[in-house]
Amino acid sequence: MKSISEKDREFVCDIQAPCFQLLTPEEIELVRASKTQILFRKGENLTKQGAFATYIMFVLEGLSKQHIEGEGSRQMNLRIIRPGEFIGLSAVFGKNTFNYSVVALTETKAYIIEKSAMAKLVQQNGMFAYSIIRRYCEHNTLLFDTIRNLTYKQMNGRLADALLYLDSINSGTADVFTLLTRRDIAEFAGISTESTVKLLKAFEKDGIINLDEKRISIKNRDVLMDISKKG
Repeated sequence: MKSISEKDREFVCDIQAPCFQLLTPEEIELVRASKTQILFRKGENLTKQGAFATYIMFVLEGLSKQHIEGEGSRQMNLRIIRPGEFIGLSAVFGKNTFNYSVVALTETKAYIIEKSAMAKLVQQNGMFAYSIIRRYCEHNTLLFDTIRNLTYKQMNGRLADALLYLDSINSGTADVFTLLTRRDIAEFAGISTESTVKLLKAFEKDGIINLDEKRISIKNRDVLMDISKKG
C-alpha cells in the first residue's frame, strides 16, 4: 500500500462517478480536502473486519473481494468490488468499525475519504444522498439474496449461483476466475472446497461448463440457470 501524490503518474485528478457530478463546487472542494489516493498491491487488505473506521473508500481501478470472517480460518465471500463502487458506507452512519474485510485481487487504486466529510455531503445535498442510499440498498439486496441462497438451496444450486455471479463480473474486466482459487469459489457458494471441486467436475462432465486450469467458462447457461432456480 502506498499513497499517491499529484506528482505520481498513477494519480487520478478527479472522481468521474456520476454521484460526484451532483456536487456543488464548494462540496467538490470539501471532498478534495478530505481525500487521499492510495494504491493497494494484490493481496493487500483495503479494510479489515473489526478495525476502527474513520473513512470510506471509492474504488478507481482494480478488483477486490469482500468477505466476512468467522472463527479460525472460516470466511464467507460476499461480492467482487469493481471500479466505481464504495467500500465502508455502513461506517458513515452506523458502527465505527468495518463489519467486513476487503482484499485486493488485482492492483487496486482507491480514494480514501474522511467519513465526516461524506456525512456532511449526505446531509446537505439531497440528490447526492439519494444516489448513496440507492447504492446502499443495492448492496443490501445482494446480501439478502446471499442469505436466502445459503439458507434454502442445496450445494449444486449454491455453486450455480456463484458461477453465474462471478461470470457476470467478467464483462469488460479481467477474467475473474483466474484471480480466484477453488477455495475462493467455495466461499462464494458457502460449501466446502472438496465439494466445489467435485461439483465443478460433474458440471463439466454434463457439458455445462468448461474447465481450463483456473479458467471456468459457461457452455450451457440455460441449464446452469435452471440448476440455480431449482436449488
